[in-house]
Amino acid sequence: MLSLLIGAVITIVAAVLIVRNYQPQTVLLVAGMILLILTVVLFPDQSILYQKAKSTGWKGFDVFSFVKESLITQISGIGLIIMASAAFADYMDHIGATATMVRVCIKPLKMIKASYLILALGYVLGQCLHIAIPSAAGIAMLLLVTFFPMLVSLGVSKPAAAAMIALTSFMDLGPAVGTANLAARTSGMPAATYFVQHQIPIAVWVIGVVAILIFFSARYFDRRADRSAFQEQTEDSANGQGGDGAPGFYAILPLLPIVLILVFSPLLIKQVDMDVVTAMILGSIVGLLCELAVKRDVKTVFKGFQVFFEGIGASFTNVVSLLVCADVFAQGLQTIGAVGYMIESVRNAGFGVNLMAVVMTAMVGVTAMITGSGVAAFFAFSGLAPGIATKFGVSAVTMVLPMQLMAGMGRAISPVAGVVIAVSKAGECLPFEIVRRTIIPALGGMATMLLLNYLLNG
Repeated sequence: MLSLLIGAVITIVAAVLIVRNYQPQTVLLVAGMILLILTVVLFPDQSILYQKAKSTGWKGFDVFSFVKESLITQISGIGLIIMASAAFADYMDHIGATATMVRVCIKPLKMIKASYLILALGYVLGQCLHIAIPSAAGIAMLLLVTFFPMLVSLGVSKPAAAAMIALTSFMDLGPAVGTANLAARTSGMPAATYFVQHQIPIAVWVIGVVAILIFFSARYFDRRADRSAFQEQTEDSANGQGGDGAPGFYAILPLLPIVLILVFSPLLIKQVDMDVVTAMILGSIVGLLCELAVKRDVKTVFKGFQVFFEGIGASFTNVVSLLVCADVFAQGLQTIGAVGYMIESVRNAGFGVNLMAVVMTAMVGVTAMITGSGVAAFFAFSGLAPGIATKFGVSAVTMVLPMQLMAGMGRAISPVAGVVIAVSKAGECLPFEIVRRTIIPALGGMATMLLLNYLLNG
């Protein structure tokens, strides 16, 4: 009981600090180290070694060695995948390939005259594009300069168009997404298998439900809104925006790593194993060769490729560091015994694995909503899932999948999320107005996801 009480108090304090805009990495790291130190003091017989690491000879130093082992494990594993994926995405954005792909994809929608139907279909397209563009803010900004003006000119209010764009990253899907890669690794399967066999069967239905709810909720809110919200966009700002200087065939470049990962996997060609990092590097080099062929300026093109390496550094600073600190925190909760006590209490109370999955998923969703970060929310709790699944005798994916999907869903209804704040400026409204419009489709999508996970994996 003492271990659960300590874990709960430290978790609440950490959550409050993060909500108050304290640096999440530092908060989680300090909280995790406090848990380890308290374990040494209060439960001296309990090991605080990281997985199969060896002791330094003194438990005081083992606390710091724990952080080192986490760094080694995370950077050499999922951290490297995240850094390579972010670097590839940054380079595709630099050469204009990402913007070109978005511009090509939205052209068919321009032929449809029904504004709210386009709005709903725009979400479907944006959610699919998010598979190739893993950054929630990145896909939002691209759609704001390309798709947003067209929607407004058709009579959709700016808040409605902005809210739809905020929902395009509602689910983090595909092998290029950091949380999906971590979920796959935690579940003990290749990223391609996790995407095709577990994410897609749920995502197809969730996307349909969210699109329908966007159609009706946007029309409802627009009819109630002041007609001044329907200011027509007199000039299509998509013209002359990012990617215009890039050739049309660049639109396929962002999709290359995903195609490689899916083709050379146990799903299709089993003889060749294409991991995510290799696919991202290969895709970046193909982009480099295309730039050389188009621009014929070796010095400039080589200098531009530095964006790839800068993306690695930036993703380590912003994302991988968070992964390491969240891992220390999660492992600290396990080490002190808080997680084990909670699981046993739930089992003794008669709660089944499905209810436990809902509880863990809700924790991730609330954290994502409070912090505005789906990555932080999932990374903080994902380490707990395998142990819980083992205790209940089920596959880890039963716990991991809804938690991973809920991370993005919670972000979509967070007024402090970067993507919500960004689109609210374009929508000329407060972030809370965006959330008011996203919450109905989001709740529908959440309920559909949990139901399908119960039916398919429960």
